[in-house]
Amino acid sequence: MENLKSLRQRYSYSIILLKQLVKTDFKLRYQGSALGYVWTLLRPLALFTTLFIVFDKFLKIGAAIPGYSVYLLLGILLWNYFTEVTNNGISSVVEKGELIRKINFPKYVIVLAGSFSALINLCINFIVLSIFILIVGVDISAYIILLPLILLQLFVFSLALSFLFSALYVKFRDVSYIWEVLLQAAFYATPILYPLALVPDIAAKFLMLNPMAQIIQDARYLLVTQETTTIDQLYGTHMIRLVPYGIVLAFCLYSVYYFRKQSEFFAEEV
Repeated sequence: MENLKSLRQRYSYSIILLKQLVKTDFKLRYQGSALGYVWTLLRPLALFTTLFIVFDKFLKIGAAIPGYSVYLLLGILLWNYFTEVTNNGISSVVEKGELIRKINFPKYVIVLAGSFSALINLCINFIVLSIFILIVGVDISAYIILLPLILLQLFVFSLALSFLFSALYVKFRDVSYIWEVLLQAAFYATPILYPLALVPDIAAKFLMLNPMAQIIQDARYLLVTQETTTIDQLYGTHMIRLVPYGIVLAFCLYSVYYFRKQSEFFAEEV
């Protein structure tokens, strides 16, 4: 009981500051915009509409996938969350440089705030996804109870990269440009627009080692259709899951270590 009380006192200031930063970030994001928070829904829906018309109506790629509209929208929403967290995380420490120089507070709160702000957007977008599920008539299986675990993995992976990139960006401003190029390549290397059946077996096995590919395919398997190819189905063993899980864990441990080590010098370098 005493330990719980001491932990609460230790992190109470960080929690209060985190709440305030999340509120501020969410309010300022669309300040001055005529549509405001509606853009949270319009941006992914606009991308989804364009891609759905091209890949389903013209290229007929989605014809063989049950509930392709939901299948595609889910992939876009999860990928958008990943890109939003990492892109915002890169410059988060530098943008709060003035605050860091004036006040002594846990620097990790800055990166966390951006992640939770993006998580709010994801939750709002999932409301729209639920409407699509009802319209399309996707059969919800009992496996959906495992979806929060997949979203937790996504949250941890995105946050870990944000910690690493935010600390690196303080010293190397080229990080944002490098990550932008890598994200563009990774978008097409991840099975968001197309089913894995269209990819040669060797290439598909390599692509699925990417944690984002594993996360998106697992989410589709749980929420949309069990015809979705998952990493253990592709390799024929559940043990292969240790590879993407291990990648996430490795990034998490190293990112926390590197961020804590560099955070001591943020006030002098930002």
